Amino acid sequence: MFNHSKGIALLLALGITTLVLASLSLLEETTPTLLTVAASVTFVASYLLIYIILHFFIFEEISHIYRVLEKIQKKNPGLIRTKRGGRFLSPLQNLQGTIDAFATAKNREIEVLQQNETFRREFIADISHELKTPIFAAQGYIHTLLDGAVEDLNVRDKFLRRAAKSLNNLELLVLDLITLNQMESGVVKFTFTEFDLKDTVQEVLEQLEDKANRRNIQVKLQVEPGTRYLTMADKEKIFRVIQNLVSNAIKYNRDEGKVTVQLKTLKNRIRIKIKDEGKGIPPDDLKRIFERFYRVEKSRSREQGGTGLGLAIVKHILEGHKTKISVASVVGQGSVFSFDLPLHGKEEASKPKS
Repeated sequence: MFNHSKGIALLLALGITTLVLASLSLLEETTPTLLTVAASVTFVASYLLIYIILHFFIFEEISHIYRVLEKIQKKNPGLIRTKRGGRFLSPLQNLQGTIDAFATAKNREIEVLQQNETFRREFIADISHELKTPIFAAQGYIHTLLDGAVEDLNVRDKFLRRAAKSLNNLELLVLDLITLNQMESGVVKFTFTEFDLKDTVQEVLEQLEDKANRRNIQVKLQVEPGTRYLTMADKEKIFRVIQNLVSNAIKYNRDEGKVTVQLKTLKNRIRIKIKDEGKGIPPDDLKRIFERFYRVEKSRSREQGGTGLGLAIVKHILEGHKTKISVASVVGQGSVFSFDLPLHGKEEASKPKS
């Protein structure tokens, strides 16, 4: 009754009529006929006046606002709720709640847009720099050869090798960008198969053996004796995750340091840890190392190679496996990267191969 214009107008008209009758009854010359007429006129006049004001100047405007909000909601499902609340709830309070919810949602949308704009600017700046470095390097070598250095066979071969290396780095960067974009857009599909994680780790270590030997870095695999580490995952992508993490552990390690890859079975999952003895990662950088192109030591990282996208790709691959990567680091002592994968066929996994 009290959440529409007729009910409110009726209540107020009765109140005004009662006050008028009470005032007239105090006069000595007032007659019952006069009271009846005054009551009728007062009630009808006040009811019509209040109803017109409420209906056309308040409730119609509120309804118009609701219709606008409903149109916005149809275009943006889930953005706001235009629910016209309880029976005794004031329509103005109800409208205020809806508008507050709309304003809150829009504020969140603006914050996201501002964050995206900041990310866009940083990304454009980063990718421009990353693309410029190999392009300018290759361009410099080629122009030097065109200016006459091509006649010197030693200089020609050396500069061509360097130009080819710069172009190879550019190709890797573009391929990593394409891979990352496909993962974020959901184009890349995951193919889950059963495999022994220990075999995959050993393949990675064999592939990176020469890289470790060049700096006299010892790479060690720690496993539980007689245990099979069967998991259900995308073998190719998990290979890339481990390859990237072990490669970084070698790259950023101290000379003659040690890299430890540990596999450990827990209740229903396998935990993989990659530990190095490098400089470690400062606390302020830990939160950002999985961002695109973020480097702890920018100049040193570029000298050592890499596209700056490896950890971002690792993060997206593991998210596709419904797991997350974590990192713990102490400056001057090294870093530990770890993640979990499901332990598949626990009873069979613990048995040694025949």
